[in-house]
Amino acid sequence: MSKDFVNGKKNNKKGYRFLLSLNEEQKLAKAQILQNAISVIIGKAGSGKTLLACQIALQEILEKRKTKIIITRPTISKEDLGFLPGGIEDKMAPWVSPIYGNMYQLLRRERVETMIRADQIEIVPVSYMRGRTFLNSVIIIDECQNLDDTQTLMILQRIGLGSKMIFCGDTDQTDLKTQTKSGLKFLQSIKNIEGMKSIELETNHRHPILDNILPIYDKYFKVK
Repeated sequence: MSKDFVNGKKNNKKGYRFLLSLNEEQKLAKAQILQNAISVIIGKAGSGKTLLACQIALQEILEKRKTKIIITRPTISKEDLGFLPGGIEDKMAPWVSPIYGNMYQLLRRERVETMIRADQIEIVPVSYMRGRTFLNSVIIIDECQNLDDTQTLMILQRIGLGSKMIFCGDTDQTDLKTQTKSGLKFLQSIKNIEGMKSIELETNHRHPILDNILPIYDKYFKVK
């Protein structure tokens, strides 16, 4: 964990405290996200995209500005979840565990699990999104670079009144066979739309050795 994340020390007047604090880059990004209905957070692995989205979503619920958090994440297998046992929660567990992991870093596990039991946090597979309209919610779309452009448009159409939609992605981690179809590239092409903002995070919050490895990786594949 980066030293920019520090342990929270005081409860605020709302009766809760986050266990981790945002760094200055994330605070600036958060201010912009709160001002827009649709935000796209772009950044390399370890830049804190998902943690920032989770912090915003949890705060919106805890301060009663929103009533629900919707979580979705592409499974790369065109959302065919039938081979896994159990219900939707069980089948999606391997895909959404990183999001829950970020929430557990921010709030006590017991509090997050209470929110899940109260249906304030809902997992919705991409294949189950069609036909839904999410009202007064924060919708987190993680690993959005692995959505194709058609899926991305479909998800955009799910946003309802009073809701905020946050896409998190990294163009360098696209697993689609045809990368030009990535919905993240479509989102990045949208410019000058009031209420929509793209934000890039650059600080690495994982081991600092990645700052040296990732540029070499990028150069290696550009040469090949």
